[in-house]
Amino acid sequence: MSDAAQRPPAILAKGVHKAYREEGMFVQVLTGVDLEVRAGEILAIVGASGAGKSTLLHCLGGLDEIDQGSISIAGRDLAQIDDVARGELRNRALGFVYQFHHLLPEFTALDNVAMPLAIRRDPLEARKARAAEALTAVGLGKRLAHYPSELSGGERQRTAIARALVTQPQCILADEPTGNLDRETAHGVFEQLIELARKFGTAIVIATHDGELAARCDRIFRL
Repeated sequence: MSDAAQRPPAILAKGVHKAYREEGMFVQVLTGVDLEVRAGEILAIVGASGAGKSTLLHCLGGLDEIDQGSISIAGRDLAQIDDVARGELRNRALGFVYQFHHLLPEFTALDNVAMPLAIRRDPLEARKARAAEALTAVGLGKRLAHYPSELSGGERQRTAIARALVTQPQCILADEPTGNLDRETAHGVFEQLIELARKFGTAIVIATHDGELAARCDRIFRL
């Protein structure tokens, strides 16, 4: 049996319900969602706008509390650990990529990518070396000292991918990661994300409205 088969699912969701209450309105977004993200697989979440793709990703990543059900990351039930342990688990086991890169403008590409390692207090030289390696993997080895304003849209998004991969997480949660790019650049970024995930054995859950990109994933989950 392979190592991947012996490991617990990267993420396991059972009976997940999530609703929002705003200005006196009750909006049920997720109703009884069951989802298993297997080690190393590329999973697309698709659905109409407003179907709950982003909400599901936020719940799977422990960023939003759920109303009912359970979510486990790398075999640990989020409901059974405190906020500090939950944050540590996210930092160790998950990477995040969004439609907008969310890079800090006052930091270089190298420092942005090293940020998750700084949060867990890795030694300075070690985190710089890991960040440089991650940026080189996405083709930006010569742009380490550049600031986000000095990078193109595709380069900024590749920097965000490097930041998500630098901790070598079990799973990356990607919310419309190419939605802010032109089609040619989007496909290049998507291919690089998939290639690196397969190289490192990292699972990816990608929310997308792009049917062509979704079709290139291992599995599609429709909301």
